[in-house]
Amino acid sequence: MADTAPRTAIRTQGRGTALGTRPSGTRHPLVATAMVVPLAALLVVAFGGWDAVVTQASSVGVMLGR
Repeated sequence: MADTAPRTAIRTQGRGTALGTRPSGTRHPLVATAMVVPLAALLVVAFGGWDAVVTQASSVGVMLGR
């Protein structure tokens, strides 16, 4: 395991410079949102999550006095 650090440093050296990509490995928030929203919608439909969200939101509303 001690030998993996130098090889990793050599492999990652120079990555992220081609085609304007970010060297830190982060992505734009809108890209991340575009990736997450379809999955979230699928999970809501598959597991009936919308009812749970509505129930919890109404409970919080009652607790806050609205």
